[in-house]
Amino acid sequence: MPRYKLTIEYDGTAYCGWQRQKNGMSVQETIEIALQAFCGEDVTLFGAGRTDAGVHATGQVAHVDIPKLWRTDTVRDALNARLREEGGVAILSAELVPETFDARFSARKRHYLYRILNRRPPPSILKGQVWWCWKRLDVEAMDRAAKRLLGTHDFNTFRSVNCQAKSPVRTLERLDVVQGPGEEVHIHASAQSFLHNQIRSFAGSLKLVGEHRWSEADLVAALESRDRKRCGPVAPPDGLYLTRVDYAALDLSSAALETPSAPPSGEGDAEEIGDGGVGEE
Repeated sequence: MPRYKLTIEYDGTAYCGWQRQKNGMSVQETIEIALQAFCGEDVTLFGAGRTDAGVHATGQVAHVDIPKLWRTDTVRDALNARLREEGGVAILSAELVPETFDARFSARKRHYLYRILNRRPPPSILKGQVWWCWKRLDVEAMDRAAKRLLGTHDFNTFRSVNCQAKSPVRTLERLDVVQGPGEEVHIHASAQSFLHNQIRSFAGSLKLVGEHRWSEADLVAALESRDRKRCGPVAPPDGLYLTRVDYAALDLSSAALETPSAPPSGEGDAEEIGDGGVGEE
């Protein structure tokens, strides 16, 4: 059965998170509804990361097995045609991948961005997209402190009490705090994997450093305590974005994978191409 890698963008404000849940509509379920309408069968979407309610993505990755072989641009466009009314989700690309590809377990590195709006007036247009911090932040102090968190550590201090990871040990490859465009401060984080609420915990603690309420030594002491109670306030989900997921080079050399089942280019719009059902996600 053909396997497709989807790169996905979404505004997480209206969703209960990535993962399908009983208490509200998730991004995963929203796309699965569109997939069912497109291919006429129920299929399961597997994501690279389980973002929380209110968290956004500009480069989430998922894989799905579709019963019939389609051109990749047809898959992308047909899903977007059904997602358009939803308004909060878009498929940026669709690629054929080997059956061994797994969006979660094949991932080599995940990249996140946390956006802070650092100004006195609250956000209007960016409401729900940034964390508003009205006190002036010392970006250079935040960045120096952030570098003390790089490497392999027990990050128990900086994870949710509900984190289900078996081990709190992670290797943090990047944690940069930089002045963003306009009045924004950006936190960039990269690692193979993260603990639940780890980046938002970093952001809340680094904000204390930026306000000169914590020193660099205070942040290190919190890390070394391995005590969740020593963490700063957890930043809200509004400013967090999953921006990219890295994978090893994939073997896509099989010519058979490129044989389209959809009409050749110019013989139909994506909305009109289907197999067993029409609908939206």
